[in-house]
Amino acid sequence: MKKMLKSLFVVCVAVVMTATWASAETLKVGVQAPITGSYANEGQGIDNGTRLLANQINAAGGVMGRQIEVFTCDDQATAMASAICARELVNRGVKMIIGSYTSTAAEAAQKIYYDAGVIQTSDGTADSLTEKGYWTFLRNSFPNSAEAEYAADYMVNVKGYKRIVVVSDFSSYAVGLADATVAAIKALGGNVVSYDKIRADSQNFTPVLTNIRSKNPDVIFSAGYYTDGGQLRAQQVALGINADFIGGDANDNPDFIKLAGSAAKGAKIINVPTVDMLPYDLAKDFINDYEKTYGERPPSIWGLMNIDGMRAIIHAMEQNKSFDTRQAVEYLWNMDEPIEGITGPLKFAKDGNRIGSSYMTFEIQADGSYKIAHQQ
Repeated sequence: MKKMLKSLFVVCVAVVMTATWASAETLKVGVQAPITGSYANEGQGIDNGTRLLANQINAAGGVMGRQIEVFTCDDQATAMASAICARELVNRGVKMIIGSYTSTAAEAAQKIYYDAGVIQTSDGTADSLTEKGYWTFLRNSFPNSAEAEYAADYMVNVKGYKRIVVVSDFSSYAVGLADATVAAIKALGGNVVSYDKIRADSQNFTPVLTNIRSKNPDVIFSAGYYTDGGQLRAQQVALGINADFIGGDANDNPDFIKLAGSAAKGAKIINVPTVDMLPYDLAKDFINDYEKTYGERPPSIWGLMNIDGMRAIIHAMEQNKSFDTRQAVEYLWNMDEPIEGITGPLKFAKDGNRIGSSYMTFEIQADGSYKIAHQQ
């Protein structure tokens, strides 16, 4: 009798423990982003947006009964920290990764996520991100090559610039965009009089700008990030270089205007529609919720693109009625119709690229607002 009671007790404990574990099982989501450092503004926007979406979904009952649990790792936008984050998040058992913000950090983590079968969705625009054949990678933005073609057409055919300067830092994103833009300009018969490199965060760009001034350019195209672009524009104006300034998409950030100061007026930025220009009801609702939650608007379109990536993955899991990551990606590859997105329709090619693009050129006004100067 004692043996029977003991056996029954063990079975009951096991059942209770299993039930408790099952009810407590969550859908683990990792955020890999630069929470500190030069791009903290963007990284915190990605983290905030991910947590807001997770809370909204959890309040509605979760994903197929599971609550979303978010784990964040600060990759500081560096390759070394990125690899450390990737291993840490994989060890936590995450199913998907939101980020990172920079192509350099996203690329450094790709193989680790691929080996673990973890889906990674990133706004990184370097073409190389989708050239390795990793089924686990989904780009929620658009590649450098698409932006380069638009930028070249705008500078050569729309504006008719005869003397173009291209400036890049040494990051994967900036070099990829600069190289693709130079090639696209030349393919259109345009004239690149100088292709210069700067070191990110060096702050003093006088030597490079002195060389640029000697080329007598019509326009300077900055393919780097907003942290350097704003200062580059300010120093260009201070040195009396009378040339238009066009920043690539990573210059689309409020801090560009802060760093450029009064010199921001008249500068142009190429990107997809800004946060304020998104026409979709889904976008307006999410942005309003973000503002109510955090007391400010999302810093740029990039965080919202990452949230769209997360939404797409969850949608695929729910349609499959499975948390299997490979099945989710295959569903996204083979959709007949795009998913409604905060940043527009979401559809993915089998190489992981988001299908479609819609670039604009914005001119910064004296009050810091944007005016559309040109669009596709």
